[in-house]
Amino acid sequence: MTAPQGYEIPPGKVCKLEKSLYGLKQASRKWNEEFTNKMKLFGFEQCSHDHCLFIKGTGVNLIALLVYVDDILITSASENSIMIVKNYLDKLFTVKHLGNAKYFLGLELAHSKQGLVVTQHKYAQDIIKDVGLKNGKNSTTPLPPGLKLSADAGAALTDPSRYRRLVGRLLYLGFTRPDLCYVVQQLSQHLQQPCEKHWETAIHVVRYPKGSVSTGLFLPSNTDFSLRVYCDADWAACQTTRKSLTGFCIFMGQTPLSWKTKKQTTVARSSAEAEYRSMATTTCEVTWLIYLLKVLDIQVKQPVPFFCDNKAALHITANPVFHERTKHLEID
Repeated sequence: MTAPQGYEIPPGKVCKLEKSLYGLKQASRKWNEEFTNKMKLFGFEQCSHDHCLFIKGTGVNLIALLVYVDDILITSASENSIMIVKNYLDKLFTVKHLGNAKYFLGLELAHSKQGLVVTQHKYAQDIIKDVGLKNGKNSTTPLPPGLKLSADAGAALTDPSRYRRLVGRLLYLGFTRPDLCYVVQQLSQHLQQPCEKHWETAIHVVRYPKGSVSTGLFLPSNTDFSLRVYCDADWAACQTTRKSLTGFCIFMGQTPLSWKTKKQTTVARSSAEAEYRSMATTTCEVTWLIYLLKVLDIQVKQPVPFFCDNKAALHITANPVFHERTKHLEID
């Protein structure tokens, strides 16, 4: 690095760093490596299915530690186990303890005897305030009925960064709002060159959660941890590429656990093919969730109920033989 102001070195010479400096692009990785090594020395195992998750112990002594950069969430049925981990971290780093989790990465957590409620009330209000809709009207639907967005939807925005930022914030708001999943996917298709119509649609989307900022996820304390899967496909939905859309929602008990709307990577030649690809994508997500829950000492009852509304796609999955009309799917 170049010499800091006030420190003289010969011309043509530079300083060699002995450790990473705060703010450098390598700093976050070095911090993660340091934190991971310290946790492993303390007996934690880094989850291979999610590297931000660390596990120690089993049963009532299970400790789950979740880290996002330098924000750490520790959970366990044993308060003593949590205290031991906190004391260990205090010896290694300068740590600020915030007590029982009520706010984490924009998520508001409300505990009660009935269960856990996760919302993004403040985050949603911040979005509404920033776009100037604090006193505006609400919208009853995420998208105007029948609206189809296209690339040439009016004049291009002079400042596309504001559209991209708003879509990014709506994407994060969808962490607790499955009802925003589809509309945000549609808005994300036009990040490169957004037009006035795209911005108007994004504003309409912001009006929708304005009337329900406290809506979120509820995980009952008596949930049975059973999974239930629903998937669907919209064949040739994209007007430009004619690619289909994959959509799925996975429930744990009565609570949505994972959901997604995504454009498929190849053009499907039939609705059955589009549904089949949607089922394949959903199966990957379910498999990952089962592994992750197993790490958390939660045994999922199998087989997992899987719902799809296309008989042809169900027949393809039940029959391992690839016929002439489906043999090309094997290499996808």
